[in-house]
Amino acid sequence: MNSQVARKVDVMEVTDKRALKKFIRVPWAIYKDDPILIPPLLIERKEALSSKHPYFKHANWKAWVAFQGDKPVGRISAQIDDLHQQRYNNKTGFFGLIEAPEDDAVFSALFETAENWLRGQGMEQIVGPFNLGINQEVGILTEGFDTPPCVMTSHSPRYYGASIERCGYQKAQELLAYELDIHTYVTPSTKQELIERTAGRIKVRQLNRKTMEADFEVMRDVFNDAWQDNWNFVPFTREEFRAIGKEMLMLLPKDFIQIAEIDGQAAAFVTLLPNLNEAIADLDGRLLPFGWAKLLWRLKIRHPHTARVPLMGVKQEFQHSRLGPTLAFLVIDAVRKALHARGVTNVEMGWILEDNEGMRNIIETIGGEAYKRYRLYEKSL
Repeated sequence: MNSQVARKVDVMEVTDKRALKKFIRVPWAIYKDDPILIPPLLIERKEALSSKHPYFKHANWKAWVAFQGDKPVGRISAQIDDLHQQRYNNKTGFFGLIEAPEDDAVFSALFETAENWLRGQGMEQIVGPFNLGINQEVGILTEGFDTPPCVMTSHSPRYYGASIERCGYQKAQELLAYELDIHTYVTPSTKQELIERTAGRIKVRQLNRKTMEADFEVMRDVFNDAWQDNWNFVPFTREEFRAIGKEMLMLLPKDFIQIAEIDGQAAAFVTLLPNLNEAIADLDGRLLPFGWAKLLWRLKIRHPHTARVPLMGVKQEFQHSRLGPTLAFLVIDAVRKALHARGVTNVEMGWILEDNEGMRNIIETIGGEAYKRYRLYEKSL
């Protein structure tokens, strides 16, 4: 808890582009002495928070910046997801994008503002952080502070968890990220035997750019089916998945997406992303004047040495049979070969719910080790 003399905190709603720019820039001050954080690309943050983003077609949100004097020192968002309400009808809202100094007055002012807005919208519970939805960045880092965040994952100062808990929040869920050294990966012999026995039925193929839109829809269908019973699951809309797919295609080769079919029907898939953070670490969020050239060279010529699996799924009808792990191993093995060809050595897999024993067992069987832990919080309003 910060022992400095408390200073007045003013919380202002983000209502225009100038205020949004200050909102986006808050982390630069918070992490100025943190050598681990990799600043996000400013253009990506602007697009992610633009009203044109497909997430906002089913969600309402507000954002605020905390000031001490005329200096922006913190920020928070609050969201109500219509798809979540339709699915659960539990009057739960969300907070996200929380950033603040080690000062309880700033944390309290931000959370009080977000909670009051959600309460005024009829919400009875708040959960987070979601940045901004369940299918985006989630959680406060609680273990793994000594390694940089991978692409599309969050990083937090060590004091965040305790500061949030002092605002009346308690643990809602724990998430894990695994690290896999692809040189130590070995398909278990029992699974190899099953793979061989089902070779005539199962086909694994890469993304077909000629039928790209259809393949995106296939993957969305598999993902929404595979994860529908997951904690706080909300399905991807067609627009959201298409937007993610098009963003990914700018960064990855087509063999970084693998789809498994059983008897001609899609049953599983995996997507792999080169670790963009490795390529932008020294750009300070800017692509101009020379950032674009550096980024393209690092992604297309030098290639990052690390990558992440952000999306993967096996249809539920196969999850509780011997075919389920087999499908998972097959798509993972397919992208592993693509990684070898480009000099990638380590892959992050996650996030994974702490109590998802099935997926954790698959990852640990092929040599994955949990190396980061994230926590989500909840509070009654």
